[in-house]
Amino acid sequence: MKFEGQLVKMITENDRPIRYYLNLSDDLIYMNDLFGRELTIRHTGYQCLSCELDVPLFRMGFCKKCFYESPMASSAILRPELSRAHLGEEDRDLAYEQEFQLKPHIVYLAYTGDVKVGVTRETQIPTRWIDQGATFALPIARTTNRYEAGQIEVEMKKHLPDKTNYRKMLQTLESDVDLMDFRNQIREYFPDESAAFYSHEEELWRLDYPYEAPDQCTVLTLQKNPTISGVLRGIKGQYLSFEGGNFLNVRAHEGCRIELEL
Repeated sequence: MKFEGQLVKMITENDRPIRYYLNLSDDLIYMNDLFGRELTIRHTGYQCLSCELDVPLFRMGFCKKCFYESPMASSAILRPELSRAHLGEEDRDLAYEQEFQLKPHIVYLAYTGDVKVGVTRETQIPTRWIDQGATFALPIARTTNRYEAGQIEVEMKKHLPDKTNYRKMLQTLESDVDLMDFRNQIREYFPDESAAFYSHEEELWRLDYPYEAPDQCTVLTLQKNPTISGVLRGIKGQYLSFEGGNFLNVRAHEGCRIELEL
């Protein structure tokens, strides 16, 4: 059986374990049913997430032109503190930016092999944590827009990382880390003007992945390995885990066109 289309990040459902669906153009493929089966993934071209042209991708699934012009790749996407929609100031498309940025946001702690800090829209809980491969997650602040959350994150980043070390994430499942204790410790680092957003009665989330950590991990790319074959063993974050310790990061290949053979 073969499927072909544009690859975007997998759709997830928070269950025990998490359910994964490969989103391939018009097809949703339930990946949990494929564990133990051999898959072949072939890179057949590109399809920019914005203009949809078959041109080389530059970053985040966009061609170079769209990365620098599309509101879906604006500076506030990666750096929430640069958000200006609350001031009515346009970066690339004010209507889009207001729709995206002027929503309740969460500042959170997540355990992905290390404790990290992050920002996401409230509607993206727990999807954001699942995509990062977080084992535990805990909201520490709730804000009314992206800018406010970004200001808190800037201060927290002086004491905690905001990036995921993918090797630690893939090789770590259990930990005795206490995120509530971390939350209490970093309370003093909240900006004075953000104190009202601090939240100390949040639920601790634990996420259960259909996954067992291998002894070693090698992350493959379709650019260097246009055809990847292997027995699918599990999934964590947006990483497909194949027998032998090979991985494919689906999120990193958004905008690629592929052929999937089962």
